[in-house]
Amino acid sequence: MRSIWKGAISFGLVTIPVKLYSATEEKDVSFHQVRRSDGSRIKYKRVSAVDGEEVAYGDIAKGYELPSGETVVLTDDDFKDLPLTTSKAIDVLQFVPLEEVDPIYFAKSYYLEPEKTGTKPYVLLRDALEQSGKVAIVKVALRNRESLATLRVRDGVFVIETMLWPDEVRTPTFDFLDEDVEVRPQELAMAGSLIETLSGDFDPAQYSDSYREALQAVIDAKVEGREVVQPESAQPTSGTVVDLMAALRASVDAAKAKTQPSAKKAPAKKAPAKKAAAPKKATPAKATKKAAARKSA
Repeated sequence: MRSIWKGAISFGLVTIPVKLYSATEEKDVSFHQVRRSDGSRIKYKRVSAVDGEEVAYGDIAKGYELPSGETVVLTDDDFKDLPLTTSKAIDVLQFVPLEEVDPIYFAKSYYLEPEKTGTKPYVLLRDALEQSGKVAIVKVALRNRESLATLRVRDGVFVIETMLWPDEVRTPTFDFLDEDVEVRPQELAMAGSLIETLSGDFDPAQYSDSYREALQAVIDAKVEGREVVQPESAQPTSGTVVDLMAALRASVDAAKAKTQPSAKKAPAKKAPAKKAAAPKKATPAKATKKAAARKSA
């Protein structure tokens, strides 16, 4: 990994020099726009919307559009002296329980590695934070943007999760929130049963991006000149659920069949025993008695 930022964690009077790395990467299949006939790349020019003339990169500035439609032009000099007080520091503001931080605020994750001179204070703060069971709320500036962030420990390494500011989180204003929707206790109990059936320990390794895998298979097939075969899969039907309880019951049964396959196989083993227990043919002695009974009647 290559570090993308260098700075220091500021913790009281302690300063811990660190390097920052992206902790995640998106595994996606990327494409270029090309001409269909020969696959040649499509290029774009930066042109002015006023006269259509091409604009050199050095002549491009940032523009802020006013409600009136006018534009305020800002240059690099305008941004240079802005008060980013945490430009090279990760300032610890307070410590809070992780469960008090709503995940909706999280934006992107980064690893922090200590510089050689900061290894001991790094380990000291890491161990103390891990023992506390809390996370640090910090302020940091990355790419000329100041952000709140959480500082926590994962696999022995500090992880910073940049956060949105409170005014960047939208308030949900949906009409159904004002409706008086009645949920029957039986329906709630059945939904709870479905949740219980599907509950378990989180293991991200059991999930995969099936769309990306299928898309990569299509690309590989085209490279090798093979015919692309699209696998069939059951698609959920759309429409209104008429009987909610029936749908919940079916979902619970399907979940149980998926999570407890051994329970479904048990009856199959007993089937041969039931067939073996078919009515036996009457023995000669019993047959004689039955015949005698019929004659006397």
